[in-house]
Amino acid sequence: MSTPQTVLITGAAGGLGTATTERFVRSGWTVFAADLTPPPAANNVVPIQLNVTHTESVDVAANRIAELSPAGLGALVTLAGVLDIGPLAEMPDDRLQRVIDINVMGTHRSVRACFPLLRKGNGRVILISSETGWQHAMPFNGAYALTKHAVEAYGDALRRELAAVRMPVSIVEPGPFRTSMTASIEDAFARATPPDSPFAAMARKSGRMARKEHATASEPALLADTIFAAATAPRPRIRYSVKPNRARAVLDKLPVPVVDAVLRRAL
Repeated sequence: MSTPQTVLITGAAGGLGTATTERFVRSGWTVFAADLTPPPAANNVVPIQLNVTHTESVDVAANRIAELSPAGLGALVTLAGVLDIGPLAEMPDDRLQRVIDINVMGTHRSVRACFPLLRKGNGRVILISSETGWQHAMPFNGAYALTKHAVEAYGDALRRELAAVRMPVSIVEPGPFRTSMTASIEDAFARATPPDSPFAAMARKSGRMARKEHATASEPALLADTIFAAATAPRPRIRYSVKPNRARAVLDKLPVPVVDAVLRRAL
């Protein structure tokens, strides 16, 4: 069976999702563009309303795609994700649970619901992790980091399981890319703690450091090209590292006690 040129992209209304949708459309693919508020219908773009935190919503979306694409899916791209900044010792349970529910369980719900469509279409799974998924977690980024570490483990187990049905699974690990999230990162750090928090000064300083990333962040089109390559390569890679932050990558190779000491002095 030939692979149908159809792809479901979750989180398709965001900056990275928009760029990825455009990349597939340029190559003639039909994109099921899924989000809470999906992008409007366009040439080869089919909007799909989807809330990855609700099992019923994910199942309804998968059933709708099955109706529109009887030959199945050629690829699933799990771009839906959220970032929350703050010290773990003060983070309310519901905020941490929301990040886990979207980034981890939302990924699982999407894979589980689309598995029959991917089997039918001889398709593949492309999981979106982060450079944070392979690096030691940094202060105030613990919630996001733990979910991306979970996606890495999920992807490894899934790849080894789906090898039995010859379904490739790739993990894409983006560094910083220029989106509205990177543009507002300093504000996110400023809101991360109440004024009387013992972590408030550290958070403000971390925010000023993170702000510099927006100017050096890569363009979303570059990530979109990598995701498209993972969807179309005859033998896709297990992992695609895409423009990781060079300073953090170097720092991560140093002994952990050394990095801890550097962070104590810097913050």
